[in-house]
Amino acid sequence: MLQWTDDALVLRVGKFREVDLWVRLLAREKGLVTAFAFGGSRSRRRFTGCLDAFNLIRVSAGYSRDGRFLNMSEATLLSGPERLRRNWRRQGMAANCVRFMEAMGVPPDNAGASFSFMRGMLELLEKEDDVPAVMPVLFRFRLASEQGYAPQLHVCARCGRPLEAEPDVHFLVGEGEVCCSSCRRPGDMSLVLGQEALDVLGKVKEYSPESWGRLHPSPEGARQAARLIDAFVRYHLGLEWGNGRFRSI
Repeated sequence: MLQWTDDALVLRVGKFREVDLWVRLLAREKGLVTAFAFGGSRSRRRFTGCLDAFNLIRVSAGYSRDGRFLNMSEATLLSGPERLRRNWRRQGMAANCVRFMEAMGVPPDNAGASFSFMRGMLELLEKEDDVPAVMPVLFRFRLASEQGYAPQLHVCARCGRPLEAEPDVHFLVGEGEVCCSSCRRPGDMSLVLGQEALDVLGKVKEYSPESWGRLHPSPEGARQAARLIDAFVRYHLGLEWGNGRFRSI
């Protein structure tokens, strides 16, 4: 049985037999994996205090002889949230981020970056006093950026002109790009973005989630950014939120 040890974030936990658990993990080196913890709901030695959602653990696991199942042999708690655990609103935000990451997937060569990114988002939800509702939506944009999907926002896709001086730009939904007002054509399906929304999206792409607490967009700026992200995720990633999960459309 091939054994490995890695740091991991516990994303979800569920029962599959009376005392046994399945655990969805985001591991620093292995990426997204599902492992079985036999006796996990009772063991006081191998898994004590570890197997709760959003904990950071060090896990030892190995594959079954046929390579079909991953079994956890033991885990050690490295850290766990307190405020997040007590706040249902923040837990809902964290769960939304987890569902989106699961729907997107984590390529093997992106495991380390995705681990750091998700850990940063959980730190934000744990430590910031004021967490705007738009944060999980910004998470989707950054994760898409990490995997090379998010649009270029600094120049017009049609004429190449820089957009910093434009009072409004247009997100071309079907093309997944932005253009200046001069290049917008009749019949384009587009969303209007002001400079505030562009600035927020630019900082989300550039800075780690722990620093997003310093972003305080106006309601209109947040609305414009969220509309672009939702449209991009729907039309270009083929994902839509519904019934507690992201589904392919």
